Amino acid sequence: MTGAIPQWRAHPPLRLRALNAAGRTAQRLGFGRAPLDAASLIEAAREATGLEDFGPDRFRIGLRTLIESLEHESRLSPMGRVGARREFVGHLVNRLRVLDYRKRHPEVAAEEIRRPLFVMGMARTGTTHLFGMLAQDPANRAPQTWEVSNPCPPPETATYDSDPRIEEAERRFGSMKRAIPGFDAIHPVSARLPQECLMIHAMDFHSMLFEAMYNVPSYERWLELQDMRPTYRLQRDFLQHLQSRCPGERWVLKSPAHLMTLDALLDVYPDAIIVQTHRDPLEVIGSAASLHCTLRSASCDGIDPHDVGRDQLDFWSRHLDRAIAIRDGSADQASRFFDVQFEDLLSDPLGCVRRIYSHFGMDLTDEAQARMGKFMAENGREKHGVHRYRLEMFGIDAAEASDRFAAYCRRFAVKRRTGLGG
Repeated sequence: MTGAIPQWRAHPPLRLRALNAAGRTAQRLGFGRAPLDAASLIEAAREATGLEDFGPDRFRIGLRTLIESLEHESRLSPMGRVGARREFVGHLVNRLRVLDYRKRHPEVAAEEIRRPLFVMGMARTGTTHLFGMLAQDPANRAPQTWEVSNPCPPPETATYDSDPRIEEAERRFGSMKRAIPGFDAIHPVSARLPQECLMIHAMDFHSMLFEAMYNVPSYERWLELQDMRPTYRLQRDFLQHLQSRCPGERWVLKSPAHLMTLDALLDVYPDAIIVQTHRDPLEVIGSAASLHCTLRSASCDGIDPHDVGRDQLDFWSRHLDRAIAIRDGSADQASRFFDVQFEDLLSDPLGCVRRIYSHFGMDLTDEAQARMGKFMAENGREKHGVHRYRLEMFGIDAAEASDRFAAYCRRFAVKRRTGLGG
């Protein structure tokens, strides 16, 4: 007898449900909703900073497209609307302040970004854990969450570990974890953990961060058609800003989204070196869909897990094929790329790191290895709980998914598994 198909369910905390209920009541009584129009967001950022210059207007197109998608597709809850407004104003504030600092300190533009190392791969393939390990090497400069969230003034080497912005960021993450129970089991967050590039791209409102946080399919389709070189140039400027008073030997950066925009990344960072992680896509897609559903449930009503699952299946099958074509068209592929299998990363993480360093001719010191070992001991895979999911929760047919990713698995000799849990 076949068992019942498991269902994904959102479990927002009681306090969040109560606040949303109060917000809906207030709206029915005629009280206004938190405004999300571009003009009011831009004005709020100007008032918060006393600054006017946002730089190139490209961000406005992204902001307007995102807002339109939110208003017509996302089914924002009252508290989701409040949170989106706060988040968007925050990105605009950071944009204003970083650009203003750069104008007042033109020497920042002379900072060199040399041979940055990018970690990329499908979501849920070990990129976050590998990123965290690489960030332990004192020679590597990985952007920590607190400095990406509040980058002005640039951090200083002498106070990098005691900056008061660290505690401020931890308080915000405490609120986030209370709003999204169990999120740490899927994707650990902390002020001192390295932050991926999506947060930096968000200042340009050309970022997959918004697709993860909200149900915005038209924004997602629009984003895929954009030239991302200007956004990567903005990111390069941001890295110059962060390293201007707290340098490192090389930047280590990470985002699954880089697979989608690999051509733009290689153009803006011509000396970049790249580590790509690989895992059976049938194990990845369900986990990625679960992550997106969990994130969106904090701000949107009526999440349809089957829609999310289908979107993740289509998205990753399309962009993996595109990334393969870009890689195979690179004349220096052998020296520029290094591939890591998820199973190897789980069974021998330090061995994987040693092979990465050897491939790229980098020096892995005893101190770096010791710090990486300590990080692994303190950040085990199930430190915050077990992330459980099934493909069936998201309406994904395993046979169809297997066919969609067959070329990718052959290209990178990805080991296939029958177990689809997480």
